[in-house]
Parts: sequence; structure tokens; C-alpha cells
Amino acid sequence: MKVYTLEDYTLPEKPEILFWVGCAGSFDPRAQKITKALVTILNNAGIKYAVLGNDESCTGDPARRAGNEFLFQMMALQNIETIKMTEVNKIVTACPHCFNTIKNEYPALGGTFEVMHHTVLIQQLIDEGKITIEKGAFKGKKIAYHDSCYLGRANGIYEAPRAILEQLDTTILEAKRNRSKGFCCGAGGAQVFKEEEKSDKKVNHERVDELLDTGADIIAANCPYCILMVNDGIKSKEKDESVSTYDLSELIVQANKW
Repeated sequence: MKVYTLEDYTLPEKPEILFWVGCAGSFDPRAQKITKALVTILNNAGIKYAVLGNDESCTGDPARRAGNEFLFQMMALQNIETIKMTEVNKIVTACPHCFNTIKNEYPALGGTFEVMHHTVLIQQLIDEGKITIEKGAFKGKKIAYHDSCYLGRANGIYEAPRAILEQLDTTILEAKRNRSKGFCCGAGGAQVFKEEEKSDKKVNHERVDELLDTGADIIAANCPYCILMVNDGIKSKEKDESVSTYDLSELIVQANKW
């Protein structure tokens, strides 16, 4: 059986961006919907992009957060060499964890790339007129926005997601703790992969209480792990029939009925 590598691939023209799908976006059924939504946006905006497919590996973020530095560096070095082989310098991802790791941690290992989170790209596409948002899809709805830790506090990106939401004909609500004082969903730091520690209240349940207190019909997020944890909290409150959770890319696709 032949093992294919990037050296076997011949692209008819160099893509504008490399779409880093991430582990969640590749394998988790809920996160796969976010991947499809972003692809739909890229296609409608006429953006030429490429994905690594089977040559994409985990960034190593969970390994480093869990304390396995050797595994992190092994995975990171492999990814850096693979990305360099594509000769595509601009990387876009829908996962703040992938975004933070490739942007801020890969340079120390020789991998310096231009990395964008998909919310920043989507805002740029709207500003440039490459995509428009139809009005009416969310009329009368109230949307609460949840700041993910790795996009917000770790990288200071607060305005792009909110600028996207402002394009929708809806009421935008803020949780009690937001922006630089935002509260974690409970999945970061590899916590999503370990057994829960004993406590009076789960982290994601506390965060969902704050989001539900806004009176929102929809909770918007920018991270597949946040969506996983928020959905779990909503179900625990038996609110899943009345409150929905979506990635910002999914809201754009719904608004345009793509």
C-alpha cells in the first residue's frame, strides 16, 4: 500500500490560506458542523484554500497543557515541517486552541506563520464585501456571546466576534463576566480529557447559568470545546429545547440560507 505525502500532491495554483481543521473539527460530530460552515463561507467568498487531510496532526496543545512536553514538541515539529512543505504561510482555524498554539508557541520551535482565527477572517470578508449577511433570519432573537479563553484573554480578540454579531438583526447580550473578565467553559488546559474533580458545582454549569441569566435564545461561541461544554450545561438545565448554541460561522450560514 502506497503511503501518500504532501510531496505527491500537485496543486493547480497556490491557495490563499491553509485551513487548519483541528482534532475537534475533524472527528467530533458537533464540531464537524462548524468545519462545514466555515468551508461554506470560504466557498461563497471565493477564497482558495487547502487542507492537509491525513497529513494534519494534533497541534500538541492538550499534551503540553497536561504536562507532556516531549510529546508536544514531537507533534509540533512534525506539523511545522508539514506546513512548510505546503509553502502556504497564512493559516486559518476555527479552534482557538489550535490558533494559540500555532501562532504563539510554534515560533520557538522554528515555525513562524501568519495565523488567523476564523472570526477575524469572517469579519474581514464582511468588511471587504466578499460576503454579505441577509437580514431577517434572527429577527426577534436574543444572542448571548461567550468569550473563549484562548481567543479572548490569551490573545485579546474581543471585537471581531462582536462585530460579526452586530451584522445580524438581533439583540446582543453580554454575560456577567465577559471580555478580559470572561469565565472559562471548563474544557481548557486539557481538562476536557480528564476525570472531573470533586466540587460543589461544575465549571461549565456555572458558566451556563450566567449565559442563561441573560435571557438569550441563542448562545454564540467561537470554540468547538466551548460549544461542547455549553451544550452539556444547557442539557443539564433541561433548556436544550428553548436555547441553542452555535459557532459564529454557523450563524452566518443560517442567515444567508447557504
